[in-house]
Amino acid sequence: MMKKEKCESLEQVRDRIDHLDQELIELIATRQYYVDQAVRFKRTAEDVQSPERVQQVINKVRQKALDVGTNPDLVEMLYREMIQHFIQRELKEIRP
Repeated sequence: MMKKEKCESLEQVRDRIDHLDQELIELIATRQYYVDQAVRFKRTAEDVQSPERVQQVINKVRQKALDVGTNPDLVEMLYREMIQHFIQRELKEIRP
């Protein structure tokens, strides 16, 4: 994880944000890689959609957001969107 540091210019701020965006995209791609593996262990649409697992993940990321001092509602919204995308992706594998 990139160390937080005070920036001395707008250009430096933008450079740090661009670097973080690259890291976030790589992390999302890695998460997708593991989601793609998980589908091998799921047999039904119910296994894929698993509302209790979704809620477990949401609860966990909301708490992590609070722990680091960021907005848990924003984090939840981002995760719900990402999870929904991955569920749709998995459903295509289960029932092409």
